[in-house]
Amino acid sequence: MTAERPTSEELNTGSGLGRTVKLRGIKLMNAVLMAVPFIAAWYLHFASRLASPYYRRGNWVVILIFFVVYALCGRTYDAFLVSYNRISEMIYSQCLAAFITDAIMWLITWLLEKHFPSIWVFLLILAGQILLSVIWCFGAHHWYFRTNPPKRTFIVWDRRRGMTDLIESYGLDKKFKVVGNCTARECVNNLHVLDGIQVVFIVGVHSRDRNIIIKHCVDRGITSFIIPRVGDVLMSGAKPMHMFHLPMLRLDRYNPSPEYLFIKRAMDIILSVFALLIIWPVMVVTAICIKRTDGGPIFYRQCRLTKDGKPFDVLKFRSMRVDAEKDGVARLSTGDKDDRITPVGRVIRKVRIDELPQLINILKGDMSIVGPRPERPEIAAEYEKEMLEFRLRLQAKCGLTGYAQVYGKYNTTPYDKLQMDLMYIANPSLAEDLKIMFATVKILFMPESTEGIAEGTTIAGENH
Repeated sequence: MTAERPTSEELNTGSGLGRTVKLRGIKLMNAVLMAVPFIAAWYLHFASRLASPYYRRGNWVVILIFFVVYALCGRTYDAFLVSYNRISEMIYSQCLAAFITDAIMWLITWLLEKHFPSIWVFLLILAGQILLSVIWCFGAHHWYFRTNPPKRTFIVWDRRRGMTDLIESYGLDKKFKVVGNCTARECVNNLHVLDGIQVVFIVGVHSRDRNIIIKHCVDRGITSFIIPRVGDVLMSGAKPMHMFHLPMLRLDRYNPSPEYLFIKRAMDIILSVFALLIIWPVMVVTAICIKRTDGGPIFYRQCRLTKDGKPFDVLKFRSMRVDAEKDGVARLSTGDKDDRITPVGRVIRKVRIDELPQLINILKGDMSIVGPRPERPEIAAEYEKEMLEFRLRLQAKCGLTGYAQVYGKYNTTPYDKLQMDLMYIANPSLAEDLKIMFATVKILFMPESTEGIAEGTTIAGENH
């Protein structure tokens, strides 16, 4: 299928460098606006109340700390992606980043004042930040799509279709104007279908055909978005080196450094103990509510798999009826429509309270805070019948949260979850662990992150 020919107006989008500079300026404006309420409160209320009041440079340091923390939180929560995020998602992400930044600044102010600073002042700061975030998000969104027409987009697919529907469902049709699509083989046989195209989505295409297409795209200045296959994700963990005076890539099984594993385990113990000390009242109230609902057991033990396929019993607050699997068949939840979920279960599943007892599994060493989510042996066996690569996610210890939980959804297909888990396994680092921990906070109150598995969903997620 060939694409429509572009008009001169569509191709004349101006200087890419100029747009980049303007966009960065707009993002910097967001940080300035979000800092204004804090700066005002600092000078009008807090600065004079310090145990040892700061002079000018000391106040500047406090403000700089606010900027740095907010910028880091904003990047973690993708709060500044004007061209990719919905307005509502940007507002949510920025408010979350502002709340965490304000909380950190409250602690810093507490240390400087040597007594509890006013909570009401910080709530006023947050209210002002929410208002400014709403104004900025609507303004930045309107400016971006008024000055940047949608890019002429072509979709090349192999394993699955449905990319056009995804673009529309995520509201990205303002950014990508899909003008054509074809199979990978059709594209390779006639690369002229990409003439006049600005963006190409390459969806699950085999490396042989994909390499021909991306070379053509790079040569023609066409931006490519590639949905990888499992082999591509594994290659992302390859280490570049030189041997025989040749460039070479070395690829091993998951084998992080002993220092990384030691620090990761220490973090698991410290953070899980700290969390249990903080949230034990929530756990007690949850236990009482579950018991009073139907008189059944509070906890639910279930066999799961961790590193190298080792089985262990995961501990969760019971969110389903006692007879949820009375026929002995393992089933994934279908979400809110699942009649096996109790009234209390619906609440604790939405905010992930049912997962809290797994902190005990972390202390025991069965799990880590960050890692691939543990799967049931029966369900893992079903997945491996169609995807032998599924066992590769067992290279690392399972986790309470993970890459697939943060960037996917409950009903993301097993094939896509596998790729996300392998992306984490391919590049282990403490920085990535910390990023996933903070990003987990964002998804706690996002309904789509707990959507159930739809009937008829395939393991590979192909959309025919």
